[in-house]
Amino acid sequence: MRVFVTGASGWIGSAATAELVSAGHQVTGLARSPQSVAVVEGIGATALRGHLDDLESLRRGAAAADAVVHLANKHEWGNPEESNRTERAAVETMLEALDSTGGAFLVANGLSGLVEGRPALESDASPAVGPDADRGGSENLVLQHAGPGLRGMAIRFAPSVHGVGDWGFVNFLTAAARDKGVSGYLGDGSTRWAAVHRTDAARLIRLGVEQAPAGSRLHAVSEEGVTTRAIAEAIGESLGLPVTSVDPADASEHFGFVGHFFGLDMSASSAVTRALLDWHPTGPGLEADIRAGAYTGSAG
Repeated sequence: MRVFVTGASGWIGSAATAELVSAGHQVTGLARSPQSVAVVEGIGATALRGHLDDLESLRRGAAAADAVVHLANKHEWGNPEESNRTERAAVETMLEALDSTGGAFLVANGLSGLVEGRPALESDASPAVGPDADRGGSENLVLQHAGPGLRGMAIRFAPSVHGVGDWGFVNFLTAAARDKGVSGYLGDGSTRWAAVHRTDAARLIRLGVEQAPAGSRLHAVSEEGVTTRAIAEAIGESLGLPVTSVDPADASEHFGFVGHFFGLDMSASSAVTRALLDWHPTGPGLEADIRAGAYTGSAG
């Protein structure tokens, strides 16, 4: 299968690209810089120079593919309107290109804000609708196009897609612990984060491209919920630092931008995803990964 991957040189994208190449697929990865080109080509894929605002490159990549895996996002935390606008235009462009040939479109999303008070399920529709919504409402846009002519589907990633080299949320929590001299959690630390190892997420992406039916919502979740206190304790152990509760009012001052997310309960089930695609995560859990040194540079 010819697969076009945006974000192909990123944390999740590079693992997904390697997984797809290893499975025998012909992969083209969007690359915005010479460094990204080197990463994509080093994996064994073909690099297509471009970026999310370069709609012509996106159109060419999608039109030449049997499947699109859209993982890239601008992540402009200070200008979400711009991120949402770019995401909407990028998805619309690639959908239009792929619509003309048929194929599969797998769009990435997160689990934040789906539900409150319980783990998110695959049956829970995203509340982000329309071009001004979070991520430009891209999940619902793709699913609206799902049907006989286009196998549109969404993959929702756990807030921690972890492993050696992760620069995401847990990396920022670890940095905050180093800076403050304590590993903190908010309040009583009972809020929970779903988690998945990077290699398991990459394998799920491949299975989705190959097998998932149109309209699927896939959850890249191997652990339904790890308490934020347990995360803080694992970070404290890995750094040799004490662990303490932080007043939620001080979240931003203590943790920086990640403090907002640390206070959210982002647990989720993946029972439907596992049964649908016979997906069985095998990577280490989040606490084990932290304790093994994945975020301190001491992992073996």
